[in-house]
Amino acid sequence: MNTRSFKNIGLSMCAMLVLSCTNDLDQTDPGNASNPSVDQLYSNPAAYKQTLAKLYAGLATTGQNGPAGSPDISGIDEGASQYIRGLWLMNELTTDEAIIGWNDQTIKDFHFQTWSSGDTFINATFSRLDFQIKNCNEFLRQTTDEKLNSRGVSEELRAEIAYYRAEARFLRALSYWHFLDLFGGRVGLVTENDPTTFFLPEQATAQQMFDFIDTELSAIEPLLKDARTNEYPRADKGAAWMLHAKLYMNAQVYIGTAKYAEALPLLTNVINSGYTLHSDYRQLFIADNDRNGAQNETIFGVAFDGLNTTTYGGTTFLVHAPVGGSMSATEFGINGGWGGIRTTSAFVGKFSTTADNRSNFHTAGQSLQIADVGNFGDGYAVKKFKNVDVNGNQGSDAAGDFVDTDFPMFRLADAYLMYAECALRGGGDTGLGLDYINALRQRAYGNTNGNVGSYDLNFVLDERARELHWEGHRRTDLIRFGKFTGGSYIWPWKGNTPNGSPTASFRNIFPIPANALAANPLLTQNQGY
Repeated sequence: MNTRSFKNIGLSMCAMLVLSCTNDLDQTDPGNASNPSVDQLYSNPAAYKQTLAKLYAGLATTGQNGPAGSPDISGIDEGASQYIRGLWLMNELTTDEAIIGWNDQTIKDFHFQTWSSGDTFINATFSRLDFQIKNCNEFLRQTTDEKLNSRGVSEELRAEIAYYRAEARFLRALSYWHFLDLFGGRVGLVTENDPTTFFLPEQATAQQMFDFIDTELSAIEPLLKDARTNEYPRADKGAAWMLHAKLYMNAQVYIGTAKYAEALPLLTNVINSGYTLHSDYRQLFIADNDRNGAQNETIFGVAFDGLNTTTYGGTTFLVHAPVGGSMSATEFGINGGWGGIRTTSAFVGKFSTTADNRSNFHTAGQSLQIADVGNFGDGYAVKKFKNVDVNGNQGSDAAGDFVDTDFPMFRLADAYLMYAECALRGGGDTGLGLDYINALRQRAYGNTNGNVGSYDLNFVLDERARELHWEGHRRTDLIRFGKFTGGSYIWPWKGNTPNGSPTASFRNIFPIPANALAANPLLTQNQGY
């Protein structure tokens, strides 16, 4: 199957699938011919895969009519409600790696670390995670043995649906992990076994959320397709191992119990499953990264298509928003930049030489220091994500509005660095960890000049910044190393001062949105808010 074909399955049916399959969301009249009943929908055997495609599309799209119109999440610009864009704002804009000049509502509060429970962007991401989980739960309700028996589903299709169900549980676990990482997991923990009629779920503890994700990932591992055998970009055992390792590597933060040693065998499974480093680092983040060889490094990615997943979030945001000043939009395969995102001198300082191919800054007309956050010319621009292929040709959208570049949520390079860190912390093979680090540095330098003879935890943290910047990992990494809040690590405009200042530790997690607290009195606010 063409690598992009699964991404496009059912996207034209998104409205029908959501309205028909999500009992606990607002629905239109099921008698309307354009919105068939659930049983009518599933009378077509193809609907099961189409509905699965909608679950994956939930990581990419924002509503039923493309970039604007019939949004999934109301009360915010539709593009800002997109899954990856919301995660990126909360995990990158809050760190040394990114700062934004726009005056959109409270957007600057992320980098300043001055957000509140009324923040519109935080509420949008909270709502997006909740929406995705509800869709996964409803798919699981509609694919039980009882349901399949009543519809006379063939044994051949049942075998495929078993994989679909495991993937839906993976996607649900992924969103619950994001709830745990961002909000401390203190949300309602709802599954397909809970009522579809209105009820108020009790607030989970961090331990309960951790245990649920841990148990789910262990349960679905044997039910998923083997690593690298599923069609792109569907999840398989490799994706589950990676998510499970992420959970364990951050367990000390989440539940106060270190589980680095438990992460090591999962990372070993991933590394030994046939994923390979792409030879050119910069080709990992361009328009044909689903087929130029980069897909062999991707363990789990979110697919975008300039014609079929039109959104102002995702990689459309990550390609357009960093382009401004003297930068050429044509170089990025777009019709113009949005002049918003740059980086700080603290991140630029992680690179000691431009020989490192990951050091890809636009400096012409840009100052290293940021005197005025609102001025795009203050701060170096980052040229990571582009909408051109290996030959420099623009992506499929001739207008240059929307991009084809897929977002690599998990990739092999991350697994290498996770192993190196967990080996130090959990008693693994640090010699092997060093080999993995040097494999990445050899790719970055094009030779062995960048290789190192030893490493420590601080080196790992900096190497993760160099290798994985702007991929949504930085906030989690800094928290794990005790450097996100407080004063042990300061960067420009942290704490809303030009040179940076300490911030309170309660900001290691975000507040439960005021809207969610008002809707469910069983929820209580995270400490400090």
